[in-house]
Amino acid sequence: MKYKTSWKNFRLIQLEFTAILLVTSITGCSVGPDFHTPVSPDAKSYTQNPLPNKTAHTTGIAGASQYFRLNQNIPAQWWTLFRSKNLNTLIARGIANSPTLESAKAAIKQAQENLNAEVGTGLFPSVSAQLAATRQNYPNASSGGEGGDLFNLYNSSVNVSYNLDVFGGLRRTLEGLQAQVDYQKFQLEAAYLTLSANIATTAITAASLRAQIADTQALIRSQENTFGITQRQLHLGGASEADVLLQQTQLAQTRATLPPLQKSLVQYENSLAVLVGALPSEVGLPKLTLNELTLPLQLPISVPSRLTRQRPDIRAAEALLHQASAQVGVAKANRFPQFPLTASYGYSSTQKAGFFGPNNVFWNFGGQLNQSIFDAGSLKAKQKAAVAAYEQSAAQYRQTVLEAFQNVADALHAIQTDADALKAQTTAEQSAQRTFSLIRQQYALGAVSYLALLDAERQYQQASISRIQAQAARYVDTAALFQALGGGWW
Repeated sequence: MKYKTSWKNFRLIQLEFTAILLVTSITGCSVGPDFHTPVSPDAKSYTQNPLPNKTAHTTGIAGASQYFRLNQNIPAQWWTLFRSKNLNTLIARGIANSPTLESAKAAIKQAQENLNAEVGTGLFPSVSAQLAATRQNYPNASSGGEGGDLFNLYNSSVNVSYNLDVFGGLRRTLEGLQAQVDYQKFQLEAAYLTLSANIATTAITAASLRAQIADTQALIRSQENTFGITQRQLHLGGASEADVLLQQTQLAQTRATLPPLQKSLVQYENSLAVLVGALPSEVGLPKLTLNELTLPLQLPISVPSRLTRQRPDIRAAEALLHQASAQVGVAKANRFPQFPLTASYGYSSTQKAGFFGPNNVFWNFGGQLNQSIFDAGSLKAKQKAAVAAYEQSAAQYRQTVLEAFQNVADALHAIQTDADALKAQTTAEQSAQRTFSLIRQQYALGAVSYLALLDAERQYQQASISRIQAQAARYVDTAALFQALGGGWW
């Protein structure tokens, strides 16, 4: 019964302690600025000139018109619009194996656990238990006796401590830590978007290089055949040595264009392997071709006012701004009084027998008020520094927004000019092909010089390569537009 009475005393202390915490949480305030989401720019369009209804069109691969569909959202898996099984496989593998994504996920976990740790130590009282046993000897010199008092001392206690968050410093700290968690989440979304876009553009560029290499190799075979014919004509007296040297030079120049293309292809293939989480030496990665890609014809364009909510990099910059705002509150709260509370309840005795008896009970409950009187302006300087950090984050946020709108404007302009460029390159290639065929017939009849034949062949080669590059540009810049608009992650 005596033990129960002691426990009731401790419960009474606990209830008083809890009551103070509740009153403080209700009446306390959070100093410093309350964060509000920045207002999106009041933009009616991404570009100075209104978007056309559709782009130019031409024949061949990637030659169809693309239509701009305003006020529509991008699908989350935007790469499926290219309707390429190999591209889908590459991006799925990259998402599953990318170390970058794993790192971003771990950063979220770290930020969340830091928040949990602060919640545990800040919002709730810190409770600890202590058990101690000591053997002590005190001198008895004051009484004139010899020797001293030798005894054992046993202690058992429960200790409680808590800092009252009267001015909201803790709440601002938690607010900043939550903003850090949000920042890492948006960083993960940005990593997903960047990874998928990089895989798509790298795979498309590699496909373009394969097509250019194939065309160059075909041209080399044609020139080798022509060179053989010219050598036989020289032996028969139908061609001069100058004609043979010209053809040999042209063949050597064409062969010289092949190694740089092959070098670039290997580099892009290595980059693609790393993007999907594989070693460059691994085999079995799908190889895209331009023929298997389908150009997305319907381009969903979201309204400009929503871009700040759709771009993960903007949301990440906003989270950093929120964190900086909370730190201003923390710095300001530190200039106000602090109110730590402590309480203890336990038993102390020199004997083990009857240790939990009522005569061995001790308890205490107390509070403090700590206020800095003179710190040479240190706390005020820290608050000013926090305000400056907030202003820096605000400027960086505005810069991120400006660059985001620039990305979209650049991508929209690129899509329009890409269509015009492909149309012009296709026309140029068709013209160069007809010219080359005509001059080759005329040369066979002796109507034109061999130099004219070589020049027509060179022009046709350049036009063919340029057409392939223009086709790839339409695919790459379409992917860049999806990325610039936020990739539909929301």
